[in-house]
Amino acid sequence: MTIRVLLADDQALLRSAFRVLVDSEPDMEVVGEASDGAEAVRLAKEQGADVVLMDIRMPGTDGLAATRMISADPSLAQVRVVILTTFEVDDYVVQALRAGASGFLGKGSEPEELLNAIRLAAGGEALLSPAATKGLIARFLAQGDVDDDRDPARSERLGALTGRERQVLVQVAGGHSNDEIAERLEVSPLTVKTHVNRAMAKLGARDRAQLVVIAYESGLVRPRME
Repeated sequence: MTIRVLLADDQALLRSAFRVLVDSEPDMEVVGEASDGAEAVRLAKEQGADVVLMDIRMPGTDGLAATRMISADPSLAQVRVVILTTFEVDDYVVQALRAGASGFLGKGSEPEELLNAIRLAAGGEALLSPAATKGLIARFLAQGDVDDDRDPARSERLGALTGRERQVLVQVAGGHSNDEIAERLEVSPLTVKTHVNRAMAKLGARDRAQLVVIAYESGLVRPRME
């Protein structure tokens, strides 16, 4: 299946570079380009995008607002947003993950990292921009008042998880892959995937990135300062 990619960035030169890269892959194609968030939301609907590469800072409707709009629209439930940012440590990145983004990448990432992120996001499998995601979320939650950030509704929903699902959620929040979790818990990767999918359904998470955020915001996993 071909992954349909939408490019949202106010810099035409960057969009052109991303288009050449994405269109060079046999399993993906660029289906549209947007210069602001409102246009990105509209094109995501019109073009049936699977993944949106979203610049977080654009004039008018920015990437954060656009991500919220996409995540809140049931007709766009299949769309995954990967945030592109110039800054690896950026408060907006965490806000975007909370708003429903599937992950983030620095604009200075290697081409293979970008292509891999698109595939992972399309499959709903992974986190995102290398292992920095977990540390980034932890740092920003630790900098603020974690108790104030905690979502009581999500904390209550944790009660619907089985003991094994909670164990798996903790491992997901640690940035571990299904294979790594399977080895740690001495079960099969398929069993891990089943637990992850059930946890996502019970917690209302779109993908693994949202599970990480929920694990921290609910207090199941506490940020650790290095």
